[in-house]
Amino acid sequence: MTVQNPRVIERLVAGQATSDGAGVKLTRVLTQNLQHRLDPYLMLDAFGSDNPDDYIAGFPEHPHRGFETVSYMLSGRMRHRDSAGHEGLVTDGGVQWMTAALGVIHSEIPQQTEGRMEGFQLWLNLHSSEKMGTPWYRDIQATDLPKVTTEQGVQLTVIAGQSHGTAGAVQREKTQPLYLDVHMPAGSTFSQPLQATHNAFIYVYRGEVQVGDKAVPAQRMAIFRNDAASDGVTITASADAKFLLIAGKPLKEPIVQYGPFVMNSQQEIYQALSDFRDGVLGEPSAA
Repeated sequence: MTVQNPRVIERLVAGQATSDGAGVKLTRVLTQNLQHRLDPYLMLDAFGSDNPDDYIAGFPEHPHRGFETVSYMLSGRMRHRDSAGHEGLVTDGGVQWMTAALGVIHSEIPQQTEGRMEGFQLWLNLHSSEKMGTPWYRDIQATDLPKVTTEQGVQLTVIAGQSHGTAGAVQREKTQPLYLDVHMPAGSTFSQPLQATHNAFIYVYRGEVQVGDKAVPAQRMAIFRNDAASDGVTITASADAKFLLIAGKPLKEPIVQYGPFVMNSQQEIYQALSDFRDGVLGEPSAA
C-alpha cells in the first residue's frame, strides 16, 4: 500500500505504572489527559507478567456505561461474564469486544494459575446517539482474526478497520476504528494509508521502530501529528519489532468521565451513578 506523504511523530509518551481491578498491575499508556487529543479513544492499558500474583485476582464485577472495551490477549486466558447475559473465554491471541452502551456490570477473570498473562485493553468512545443503546459483546478467537502478510514479510492481525485489502473482525461506522497488531522482521518497511482527519498512534511492545528520523523504543506510545497533507504512516524496523497501530475518526463531542462511566454531560454522569445505585443500570427504563 502506497503512502506518499507520511505523518511525522508529534511526541512520545511513556505509560504510567498503576493497578486496577483487584490489584492487577498494568501500565496506563493512554491516560485521561490525552482523551481529547486521541478522540475517539479514551484509554489504553498494557499488562504483562509471569507472576500470577500480579494478575490472578483479575477484574471482579464492575459497571460500565457509554463506551466500548476491547481486550486483546497476547497470551493467557480471560473469562468474561456480564449482566446482559454474555459470557465468553478468550485465549492466546484472541479479542473480547464489549459495547457497554446504556450499561453493563461485568467481570474479567484470568482462567489460569501460572504462566504469562499479557495483553491490552482499549477503551473506544461511543457517539452520543449510541451511548444509551443496547449492550453488545463478541468473543473473537485468534483463528477468527483476519491476518495478512505483506511482500516484505510484515505480519498483520486486523482487529478493526481495513489494511492491505483485508477487512478486520469489527467495523464501526461513526468512529471508524483501525486496530492492527503489526509484526515487522528486521529490515522491513510497513505503510498504512490513513485519513488526514483521523487521530492515530502506535504502541511498541517489542523491539524498536523508526518513523522518519525518530526512533520509537519498546514500551512507548508515539502520537502521529495531524496534517491535512498527509495520507498515512510509514514505519521501518532495523530489528524485529511488534507494535499496535490504532487510529479513528474523532467524535468531537464533550467527554465527561467518572470512573467507569463516560458520557457527554455531568447530568448524564449523575444519572449513571443513580441508576447503578438503584440497581437498574443496563435496563432500558433507566434511560
